[in-house]
Amino acid sequence: MEQLYTVNQLAEELGITPRALRFYEVKGLLAPNRVGNNRVYTKRDRARLKLILRGKRLGFSLAEIREYLDLYNVNGGVEQQKNLLKRVQKRLKDLAQQREDLEATVQELRDIEEQVNNTLAELKTAAKDS
Repeated sequence: MEQLYTVNQLAEELGITPRALRFYEVKGLLAPNRVGNNRVYTKRDRARLKLILRGKRLGFSLAEIREYLDLYNVNGGVEQQKNLLKRVQKRLKDLAQQREDLEATVQELRDIEEQVNNTLAELKTAAKDS
């Protein structure tokens, strides 16, 4: 028998609110099963939620997170696998570009930080000499 999680159990385990779980359901990112009137989540749902939370933490939009989750749902034939491969390759290319852009931005900010620190040091020295 598969382990099932209630809304409260899963929310508590992953450090989120039950309301956040419901939000992801409304957005179509999670689709829990029902046992009577209660929503229950499987280990697969738990894994999806962990991916959602990781994507959110990394700054991805819900649309990007949905696309990422869809990659895990492809179990089809050759054409589906080729499509999956194209999507994965495009995503890798996009992420590589984002990494380059981020590294450039970090370097620019470090340069600005160094310039400001130098200016402050010069102003401090000038104030002492006055």
